Amino acid sequence: MSARATGAAAGPRIFSGVEPTGHLTLGNYLGAMRRWVEVDQHRGDALFCVVDLHALTVEHDPARVRRLSRQAATLMLAMGLDPERCTVFVQSHVDEHARLSYLMECTATDGEMRRMLQYREKDAERAGRGGSVRLSLLTYPALRAADILAYGTQEVPVGADQAQQVELTRELAVRFNQRYGEVFVVPRATYPEAAARVRGKSGQGRMSGGVCLLDEPEVVRMKVMRAVMEGGSGAVEYERGERPGVADLLEVLAAFSGGEPERLAEGYASYGALQSDVAEAVVEGLRPVRERHAALAANREYVDAVLRAGAERARGLARPRVDAAYRAVGLMA
Repeated sequence: MSARATGAAAGPRIFSGVEPTGHLTLGNYLGAMRRWVEVDQHRGDALFCVVDLHALTVEHDPARVRRLSRQAATLMLAMGLDPERCTVFVQSHVDEHARLSYLMECTATDGEMRRMLQYREKDAERAGRGGSVRLSLLTYPALRAADILAYGTQEVPVGADQAQQVELTRELAVRFNQRYGEVFVVPRATYPEAAARVRGKSGQGRMSGGVCLLDEPEVVRMKVMRAVMEGGSGAVEYERGERPGVADLLEVLAAFSGGEPERLAEGYASYGALQSDVAEAVVEGLRPVRERHAALAANREYVDAVLRAGAERARGLARPRVDAAYRAVGLMA
């Protein structure tokens, strides 16, 4: 039996999740999920979650949410998350997330919620079309904080664009502890190496966001070759500020080859050759994931068993702390 299964895992408690709001992309993989597999599940008591409740904060098709939730869970296993080393589960299977979310809403302020970047962006987008946003999008950060705090999480692997959310979670944990007594661990964010964060530019240039992990090889090649790049026929150079599209390609190549973007740029006399090599690197780098996903998708019983076991363990970890939070605020838990 594994150290995780016996509760004897050494190292920090780690929590991270992925939303089933679309097909997982190369950006998801290089920006966070590959680190989960290669680093995080080996160095602590790690929990990885399909945060399906978050998918309800916007207009959605219920059947698509279910389908993408299963696909995301299956991909997490296909990438190499090992149920003997970490806990893989679906958020809605553990009631403590929703229970604690309300207490976080009672701890946060309206101003804090409205300052969150995701809400401001969606609100502006909908206002421009004469529409409105769901209340759940405004209170989303409270649920995100509950996801993290329910488990006594010490480290949250995130991209730099999620730093605001983790900082709010820290503030809510400190505020709750000061008001009601020490219940929550105050977590900290951890970030992937800079080369793993593939940013790109708008439109077609956002190659990493456009390439889906389950795309067929010919689709991957087409998307990479269509990626917008700056620089014309001049020398290939790694300049993040001036040539973000080129930098994206070099960072993706570095992520799969283990090299440095600056050094890799020196080996190319043309942009076409760079695109071609990146396309092949992505195709071959994702091939094992696609193949394992196909095998796991054909074995639903195994995936379901992993998710049931993961949810059971997650509930066992979260319930005592959430019950303690309920008692702390004066509820008859």
